[in-house]
Amino acid sequence: MKNILLIIAFFLVSSFSSDYSIKIAKLKYDGGGDWYGNRTALPNLAKYCNENLKTSINPQDEVVEAGSAEIFNYPYVYMTGHGNVLFDSKDAANMRKYLLAGGFLHIDDNYGLDKYIRPEMKKIFPELDFVELPFNHPIYNQRYNFPKGLPKIHEHDGKPAQGFGLIYKGRLVCFYDYECDLGNGWEDAGIYDDSQEKRTQALQMGANILQYCFSN
Repeated sequence: MKNILLIIAFFLVSSFSSDYSIKIAKLKYDGGGDWYGNRTALPNLAKYCNENLKTSINPQDEVVEAGSAEIFNYPYVYMTGHGNVLFDSKDAANMRKYLLAGGFLHIDDNYGLDKYIRPEMKKIFPELDFVELPFNHPIYNQRYNFPKGLPKIHEHDGKPAQGFGLIYKGRLVCFYDYECDLGNGWEDAGIYDDSQEKRTQALQMGANILQYCFSN
């Protein structure tokens, strides 16, 4: 717990520096799913936040394993993929400890992740269910305002984008964007056929998530 709280405190006092003292990471998990997708997403999001929120986030695409003690060095962990996810008992226990200590997990459904991630998150928080966050939730109203909730970046099944959360004792510990695909909108221009408007919306929403994470 001390690691996470110290990192967040350091973020708050160093948000106008340029030494990249805060690190964020992508989650590596078992099960065969492509956890490694969206390779340029986090570097682009970090750069956007550093330029627009005056943060000091390291733009490297770092990776941390679900069961590793290293996860406590990252106040924000990003998870994506299309396929199977598997958390063993060690992973689940470590992730729970991390989230209860002040860490934050952002799950980005890259399409097809939903049926796998929901039962695996139950291993971490068997007492919690994902709830859809209302549009007036603070995560949609940070530096940038999204009065209708998540922007729709990719079509997928044509369903509206939804933002779900796991809330433990009043604190949002996990944010899950579904039918949205924020991470693809963070990728380098040209990787996907996203308009500049869509990419900007995705980056702005990503900046909101990080700002919310660091201030809560």
